[in-house]
Amino acid sequence: MKKLTRALREANLVARALLSTRHPILAHVIPMRRCNLACGYCNEYDKVSDPVPLRDVKARLDRLAGFGTSAITISGGEPMLHPQIYEIIAHVRAHRMVAGLISNGYYMTRERIQRLNDAGLEYLQISIDNVKPDEVSQKSLRVLDRYLGYLAEYAAFHVNINSVIGGGIKHPEDALVVARRAVELGFSTSLGIIHDGDGQLKALNEVEERVFQELKRFGKQKYAKLNQFQDNLAHAQPNEWRCRAGARYLYICEDGLVHYCSQQRGYPGIPLSDYTREHMEREFSTEKPCAKFCTVACVQQVAMVDNWRAPQQPFNISPEAVSAQPSAHDSRPGVTVTADRPELTADH
Repeated sequence: MKKLTRALREANLVARALLSTRHPILAHVIPMRRCNLACGYCNEYDKVSDPVPLRDVKARLDRLAGFGTSAITISGGEPMLHPQIYEIIAHVRAHRMVAGLISNGYYMTRERIQRLNDAGLEYLQISIDNVKPDEVSQKSLRVLDRYLGYLAEYAAFHVNINSVIGGGIKHPEDALVVARRAVELGFSTSLGIIHDGDGQLKALNEVEERVFQELKRFGKQKYAKLNQFQDNLAHAQPNEWRCRAGARYLYICEDGLVHYCSQQRGYPGIPLSDYTREHMEREFSTEKPCAKFCTVACVQQVAMVDNWRAPQQPFNISPEAVSAQPSAHDSRPGVTVTADRPELTADH
C-alpha cells in the first residue's frame, strides 16, 4: 500500500511540474553541516558546525511550502546528527511535501529506523564508496552492511543505494559488489560519477569505464533513463541541457541562503526569506555556465521536466544581483567575485 501511495505521489509531482513552471520541484535543505566522516572527495561538510535551530529549519520549510515546492531532500553534512531530525521530517510531511533524506548510513539502527518510519520519511539514499574503508572514504560496505540489513527488515520507506566511481575511489570494481548487495536486499540501486576533492571532473580510466558499463545494467530502467547524461560525463564530454537551478531546484544551506546547488555555493546567495518568485523566474530563464559538465544528478533529473520548453538566455548579472553578492574577499566555494560581476566556477 505504501509503495502504491509513493507511486501516486510521484505521478502527482510530475503532473504538477508539467502543468506549471512556477513552483520548485525539489529543494535541498541543510540542517547540519557537520559530519562524522571526512571523505577525501567531499566538499560539503565540516567538523565544527552546530545544528541549525529547529525553529529556523521549520521557517525555511514553511517558506518553501509557500512556494508550492513538491519535494524536500534533507542532507548535510550528516543530517542524522541533528537532534531534531525526526521533527524536521514530520514538518515536511505536515506540508504534504515528499520527504527524502541523504545519509551516510552510520546511524541507521533499529530504533532510529522506526523513528524515521513514524516521522513519515518516504525516501532514503545512502552512497557506499568501497568494500573496505580507506583514506579516501569510510562509507564502506563492510561497515554499513549490518545497517543495510536493519533497513531491509524495518524500513517502511524506499531505500536507494548509490554506487560511485571516479573522484579518487581506489577500487572502482567495489561498486559492483555494492550494487549486487543492494539488489540482494531488495533496494533500488543507482550510479554516481563523482568529482574529486577540488570539485573537478575527470574522464574515467579503462577499469572505471568497464565498471561503469556493467553498473548501468543494475539500475532500474527508469533510473537509467534519468541518468543518460552520465554517459558523456564518463568521458569528460559536455551535456546540452537547460539547468533550472535557482527555480525548479533550490539548495538551501545551513545559513538559510539560496544557492544553485551543493557545488555552486555562493550564487545567488540570497536569504530564502527574501527570495521571491521573480528571482525564480529569472533563474528559470538563465543559462548556467557550469551546466555542461555538471555532475549533480538531482538537478539534472529535475531539469528533464522542462528541457523541452522555455529556451534560456545567457548568464547575465543585473546591478541588483551584483549588490546581493558576497564581497570581493568571499572565500566560499563556487563563486569568484571580480570588480564588476561574480563569475561561477565549474566546480563539477
